[in-house]
Amino acid sequence: MNFNEAHVIATVAEIFRGDHTGVLVGIGDDAAVVKTSPLSVITTDMAVEGTHFNLEWSSAFDIGRKVTAANLADIYAMGATPQYLVVALTLTGSETMEWICDLAHGIAHEAKSCGVVVVGGDLTRGVIKVISITAIGEVEKPITRGGAQLGDSIYVTSLPGWSAAGLAVIQKDTLDDLEAYAVEEFCAPNVDYSAASVIADSGATAMCDVSDSLITQAEQMAFASGLSFKFFKEAFTVSPEFFALEELANKEATDVWQWIFAGGEDHVFLATGVDLPGLCVGEVVSGSGVTGLEMKKAPDIWRHFN
Repeated sequence: MNFNEAHVIATVAEIFRGDHTGVLVGIGDDAAVVKTSPLSVITTDMAVEGTHFNLEWSSAFDIGRKVTAANLADIYAMGATPQYLVVALTLTGSETMEWICDLAHGIAHEAKSCGVVVVGGDLTRGVIKVISITAIGEVEKPITRGGAQLGDSIYVTSLPGWSAAGLAVIQKDTLDDLEAYAVEEFCAPNVDYSAASVIADSGATAMCDVSDSLITQAEQMAFASGLSFKFFKEAFTVSPEFFALEELANKEATDVWQWIFAGGEDHVFLATGVDLPGLCVGEVVSGSGVTGLEMKKAPDIWRHFN
C-alpha cells in the first residue's frame, strides 16, 4: 500500500474541487453545507466489486463514470436537476494512487457533465472495493412512476439493449466496431441526460430510468399507476439503432428482444404522456400489467437476489 487515508482524501478533494454557488462548506469538514430548494430529491446507488463491476473489464475511470451515471439518471428520472454528490469508498489497500485518481476523475467527469459537484464522502478499508454515491437534486414538481394516465402514450428516449449486448461480447479477444461500441456502452454508458430534462419539461406524467430492464420497470410503472402498459414491438424497429443492434444479436445467435426488453444498465428513460419527444412505443390502457414485450423465451433478467 503506497498511500494513507489523509493522502487519498487530499488527492481526491483536489480532483473534486469545483465552483458551485450552492456549496457553503465543501470537502474537509465533518459535513458539507449546501443550499437546497424547498423540494430536494435524494438517491443512493452502491456498486460492489465482482457484482456491479469487474476490474478485468473496466478501467477505474469507466467505473467512476458508470456508478455516477446511475445516480444522476435516477435524479433526472424524477424530473429533477442534480446538484451535489457524496461519495463513500471502500478500498482494499492494494490499489495504487493512480487507480484511485482515475476512479475520482471518472466520477468528476460524469458529475461535471451535468454541472454537479462532489461535496463530501467517506473512506474506509474492506476486503473488496465498494463505491456508494448519494446524489441530491432539486425539483419543483417531481415526476413519479405512478402518474401515468389513461390514454397516455409510452415513450423511450432511445433504444435500450446496448449495455446487455456489450456484456454478451466483452470477453471476446478481438472486437469489431459494433462490438466495441456495445462494450463501451456497458462499461461506461453515455446517458442522454438532456433528453430526460426535455421529456420532463414536455409534460411527462410518469417517468423511470430503465436500469433494471425495460420489462421490469414498465411493470413497476404500470402497477404504481394502476393501469396497463400496452407496447407495440414494431415501434422499436423505427429507431435508427435497431438494425445495428439486431445485426449484432444475429451474430451472437441471440434474440435481440432479450437485449431490448430484458437487458439492463442502459439508463434509457421510459415516460408516459401526450405528444412527448422520443420514440413512441405504446399506450396506457385500462387494466393491469404489461403486454407486448414478449420474447422467444422467458426473460433472463438480472436480480440481486433470486
